[in-house]
Amino acid sequence: MAQMRDLYTGKVYIGPEDPKVDQSIETLDGDKEFEGTLASVGPVFLGEHSDIAFGHVNIGTDIGLQKFVPQMKGRALDVEGDVSIVGNGSGAQGVNALVIDGDVFVTGAVDCLSKGRLEARHAVADSLPKPFDMEHPSKGEGHRLRYACIEGPEVGVYFRGRTQDNEIVLPDYWKDLVVIDSITVQTQPVGSAQDIIVKEWDDSKITLEGVTDCFYHVYGERKDVNPLVVEYEGNTWEDYPDPKYNDPAYSR
Repeated sequence: MAQMRDLYTGKVYIGPEDPKVDQSIETLDGDKEFEGTLASVGPVFLGEHSDIAFGHVNIGTDIGLQKFVPQMKGRALDVEGDVSIVGNGSGAQGVNALVIDGDVFVTGAVDCLSKGRLEARHAVADSLPKPFDMEHPSKGEGHRLRYACIEGPEVGVYFRGRTQDNEIVLPDYWKDLVVIDSITVQTQPVGSAQDIIVKEWDDSKITLEGVTDCFYHVYGERKDVNPLVVEYEGNTWEDYPDPKYNDPAYSR
């Protein structure tokens, strides 16, 4: 095995001589190769990686023979610049182009879809409150405001407003969104006592009687998805029997 203490050269090619398999031949500085080009045909091991080649490039930390310690102790790879990963879906990790065994910390924004366990977690709420949190609209910086969602045993929607007429016109899409028989109405007289009653309703309007001026809330249950299975047997949320809300066994 040839040994050398230092090597100064414009380009290093590691691989067979015949046939020469140099994938860098089209990467040129004008009509010549870039100084410092490295082309390797076989697997590459850098640092204290295991003795199994899990990839073509295998990077570990210091093997203990050098005194060098990186500024971020234990960091095997540091990249300053953009990174592009294009998976081919043919390896042991399937369609997953990137597998990270450990936690991930990101200081910037992330734009992505979700799948697998993350998607399953997005698709269901746990027992914690579902809040929104914002800077306090009145007190400003240094103060926060937090509200949480109202919860109930249905996938419900509402429509509210004020009327001085005996008719509440529903949004035109409610006919395709809401189970009409699930509709309930609450009214609150404004200015004076009023003997308000709900006379009838359909998928387009609610007819009242006795209105002078009132606020109203109209509630209904969505019909584009199955109703909630409020109580079911199981040990975790993963045991919910109709996770996509479309199982015919749980339809109305």
